[in-house]
Amino acid sequence: MTLNISRRTALKTAAAAGALSVAGMPALAAPKHGGTYRLGLTGGNTSDTWDSRTHSDAYMINMGHGCVFECLTEVSAEGELIGELATGWEASADAKVWTFDLRKGVKFHNGKAFGADDVIASMNMHVEEDASSAAKPIVANVAEMKKLSDHQVQFVLKNGSADFPYLVSDYHICIFPAGQIAEAIANGIGTGPYKVVAFDPGVRAMVSKFEDHWDADNRGYFAEVEQIYIGDASARVNAIMTSQVDAINRVELKSVKLLRNFVNIDVIDVTGNQHYTFPMLVGNAPFDNPDFRRALKWACNRQEMVDKILQGYGAVANDHPIGPANQYQASDLPQTEYDPDKAAFYMKKSGLGNVTIDLSVAEAAFTGAGDAGALYQNTAGPAGININIVQEPNDGYWSNVWLRKPWCACYWSGRATEDWMFATAYESGVPWNDTGWENERFQSLLIEGRTELKTDRRREIYHDMQEICSDDGATIVPMYANFVDAKSNRVANNGQTGNLWQLDNLRSCKRWWTA
Repeated sequence: MTLNISRRTALKTAAAAGALSVAGMPALAAPKHGGTYRLGLTGGNTSDTWDSRTHSDAYMINMGHGCVFECLTEVSAEGELIGELATGWEASADAKVWTFDLRKGVKFHNGKAFGADDVIASMNMHVEEDASSAAKPIVANVAEMKKLSDHQVQFVLKNGSADFPYLVSDYHICIFPAGQIAEAIANGIGTGPYKVVAFDPGVRAMVSKFEDHWDADNRGYFAEVEQIYIGDASARVNAIMTSQVDAINRVELKSVKLLRNFVNIDVIDVTGNQHYTFPMLVGNAPFDNPDFRRALKWACNRQEMVDKILQGYGAVANDHPIGPANQYQASDLPQTEYDPDKAAFYMKKSGLGNVTIDLSVAEAAFTGAGDAGALYQNTAGPAGININIVQEPNDGYWSNVWLRKPWCACYWSGRATEDWMFATAYESGVPWNDTGWENERFQSLLIEGRTELKTDRRREIYHDMQEICSDDGATIVPMYANFVDAKSNRVANNGQTGNLWQLDNLRSCKRWWTA
């Protein structure tokens, strides 16, 4: 028995993960080809490469799966799961065997034809010995990969996964040419609508239209895309106001009102699952003490952060990563609010006395991270928690601070499904578990939810998991942050803006065009 799933229904069966809500601007004129699209983005590093396994921030995600490479599937601007290099997929009744039909007539930028061998080789990259990939947990669940034909591949999973077609849209799982992977990583060789012209890591990237792309008429409209790293939030705003760039990400929120006064600039404000966090490495004292972690949670004034850091462009969160665009968000959980008396109670219960802890912050983590740290410092003091703010360099933040320093600022764009988010950052032993936190009950529910096809039971499972995170977890999640970007009216889109990541799911280069 097989479970047939069309691209448009996007798992709207019992295995459904749910379509995302969308927001956007009024529909505009038909797409035009040509012109240069210039972006000023944060999130770049001098250590950046074309190896999608290492991509962790907007700059290379946009250049990777958003320009030069492609995945098997993608989440559209409308929130539907659709095929990219796959044209269709079907699953066995237990969601353990997935068969993907692959697109024909696809070429890599070096002329190599795309097929099943490339998919298998690209998936295997993530489970190579010593491979560093955030997608390793996804691929590690694959027990066997079978080439059924040149354009059909089958994945046999160790454990059933109702969300598997969503998971292979992960921006880490880009498709590389089999037998030429080292060359492709060195030079940026993919199947995407743009090919690499120049690449200066953490500084500038230039790509041009790949005329032999399989869908050159309907995606990748620009003749060229130039992307510049602009780490400073004020400098990004200035760049778009002075027409040096056509789009920027992570708009400095205090500048939104100013930008709205420019008739040639559109502010894009989209509610999604993005959340700002303060992860604690539980292998380091005092973060190994659950009562101390609870004290930190009650010492955080979330509403103040939403008001002052997000300028109201977001909502209070509750120490779990499941956002308002997820199907099973547990919005009925009791809200942890600022309560210095309760924080002091848990400090006393922890047996630690007064403590001083370092909090590493940088604008690379999220815009306003330093100010958020200062607010936290002020509200934690009355509970006997002394927070020392450590201002870290933006360059190298994700390689030198995150996952290394005991407590730091971080941001997550969220994921389309609950299992995807939990499996990426909360499952025991995964590369991006940025706290090292483990909870036996949580891990048991994670495995159960992954294979559960009944919607009501999945809702119960994910509700319980969010409750465990909120109470026992080692990640403080004070706020959901809207995606706030800006674009010039020199570029246009179809009126829909994806809410999975910044700038139309970081696919604006493929989806937008010269106005």
